[in-house]
Amino acid sequence: MLDKPIAIAAHVWLGYAPMFLARDEGWLNTKQVRLVQTHNATASIQALIDGEVDGAALTLDEALKVRSMGLPVSVVMVFNVSAGADMLLADASIKNLSDLKGKRIGYESSSVGEVMLIKILQIAHLTKKEILLVPINVDQHSQAWRNKQIDAVITYEPVATVLLTQGAHKLFDTRQAPNMVIDVLVMRNDALNFRYATAIRHLISTHFRALRHLSHNPHDAAYRIAAHLGLGVQQVLGAYKGLQLPDAVNNHHLLAGEEPLLLNSARSLATLMFEHQLIKQPNNLSSLIRNEYLPRDFNANHDE
Repeated sequence: MLDKPIAIAAHVWLGYAPMFLARDEGWLNTKQVRLVQTHNATASIQALIDGEVDGAALTLDEALKVRSMGLPVSVVMVFNVSAGADMLLADASIKNLSDLKGKRIGYESSSVGEVMLIKILQIAHLTKKEILLVPINVDQHSQAWRNKQIDAVITYEPVATVLLTQGAHKLFDTRQAPNMVIDVLVMRNDALNFRYATAIRHLISTHFRALRHLSHNPHDAAYRIAAHLGLGVQQVLGAYKGLQLPDAVNNHHLLAGEEPLLLNSARSLATLMFEHQLIKQPNNLSSLIRNEYLPRDFNANHDE
């Protein structure tokens, strides 16, 4: 029996919402797992580093950054692969990517926004020196847009849907960069022991239960998580079209085997990040993936 629940940091994002749905519906035992809602990925990373939480919901590049900072963490589950839900939005004066030259671009500098920025600049044939970078956390994107502090912004759902209703238009999204943005559940390695194993497995299994509900009863699930995301039901349903949400079987495909598919993505990402000085040294990817916490019984249709 745990003397206290494991703590998991997560900010508001489509891929993490099923985890909060599981909590709100009572499927997640809060005596085993405590979800800590943060304002943004930067705050989740800091909580993880400071030891305030045992795990965090982050993008794969953010996980690699944490490891490069000296904190041993491992990926135990994949939440989602972004296929359009992360994007670059711009005002009407910017018609294409080349128009970004000399413009103010908002982005979250310590998170996935940096990797997105690299890809966007590569496609636009621009350098960082040719644009004006405005570091700003995702929870401030909407306010910065309304106040006309930025001309374009690298952002993601649910903020993106809000900005699109406020006159922004889409210039780029992750459909043009497959497998670049992958969200994962990361655990501190000092929490990956027998004392916490049951709680970690419970968290993962209830997340998959919430995914099944989203798949089988999308309108009901969207209704239940709309307030958490700050969107209307139809907006929620539309936003999820930009995500691939791997279930338990597909998580095994991504994380299992001698050469897991996610490891290949991590290698490519680590190389990119090192080349662009987002990490100080190439990541040692040994023990990055720990798949033993995934459920094994794929044929069970019941929900525990």
